[in-house]
Amino acid sequence: MGMKVTRMTVGQIPAVAALERQCFSDPWSERTLMQELENPRAAFWTVSEGERLAGYVGMHWVLDEGYIANVAVDQAFRRQGLATSLFQTLLEEARAHKLSFVTLEVRIGNLAAISFYRKLGFQEVGRRKRFYTEPEEDAVLMTLFLTENLADSAR
Repeated sequence: MGMKVTRMTVGQIPAVAALERQCFSDPWSERTLMQELENPRAAFWTVSEGERLAGYVGMHWVLDEGYIANVAVDQAFRRQGLATSLFQTLLEEARAHKLSFVTLEVRIGNLAAISFYRKLGFQEVGRRKRFYTEPEEDAVLMTLFLTENLADSAR
């Protein structure tokens, strides 16, 4: 069947909310996800196998700054390149909006995610103390600088 990355739709919101509950101790509600669909400065993508939602990612932007909101992949579909496909789509969108960087927070204990983001070119730029709850944990702030867009804005 194969995986397909598409923009998140209203019909996918219940499945995305269920994935939020699977992956996060403080999940977003269906209502919050619906608000994101209506936000002109946000873009959310899903990856599905057939009818089954396998993962999603979302980003907000302000001026030329991109903020990655959530990244989630269903446990049954991890380590199959889905997050990489989602990030390729997200970074195409970031470049289309001429963003100079995209940034995200990740739990300091989530070594697999930190390693994944480093492979994509993100670098650690700071920490947020006690950013996460349940369990309480610091966040690592990681940023990917889109240098071709920085060069444009310097002209």
